[in-house]
Amino acid sequence: MLKKSGKSSKSTELQLGRAVEWPTSPDAAQIDRVPNPQRDTNYVVRFTAPEFTSLCPVTGQPDFAHLMIDYVPGQWLLESKSLKLYVASFRNHGAFHEDCTVMIGKRIAAEIKPNGCGSAATGIRAAASPSTCSGRPANCRRILGFPIRASRPIAAGGEK
Repeated sequence: MLKKSGKSSKSTELQLGRAVEWPTSPDAAQIDRVPNPQRDTNYVVRFTAPEFTSLCPVTGQPDFAHLMIDYVPGQWLLESKSLKLYVASFRNHGAFHEDCTVMIGKRIAAEIKPNGCGSAATGIRAAASPSTCSGRPANCRRILGFPIRASRPIAAGGEK
C-alpha cells in the first residue's frame, strides 16, 4: 500500500480505495499526495467544485460558489478523493467563501509545494449578491503566466 509522507497528515495511509469518514472540519481533513510521474514537465492540473458551499458566519445560511483550483505539480500530485473530501468539509464550516478560497490555496501549497498554484471562487451569497475571489499564496508562483480566475459567474437561478 502507498504511504503518504507529510507533516500535516492525520494518518500515514491514503484514503483512496477504502471507506473513510467525512471530515468534520477543514482542519480535520487529510489531504493525500502521490508522486508525480511527470515531474520534469510543467503542466497545469485543474480541479473544479461547481457546488462548493460554506456557511455564512453572520447568518448561518449557505454560501454557494463555483470553486476552481489550479496548480503546476512539482514532486507531488494531489490525490483527488482526499481533495474532494477536504472541499466537502467546508459545507458546515462558518466562513465566507473568499476566506475559504484563500485557506484552500494555502493548504494545498503547504501540502504539496507545487511549482505554481491558485484558487478562485465565483459565487452567490445567501443574500443573492454575486462575488468573485481569487488567490495565490505568496510562496506559489503564478501558473505558467496565466492568471487564475473563475470561469463563469453563478446567478441565483443557476449558471448563466
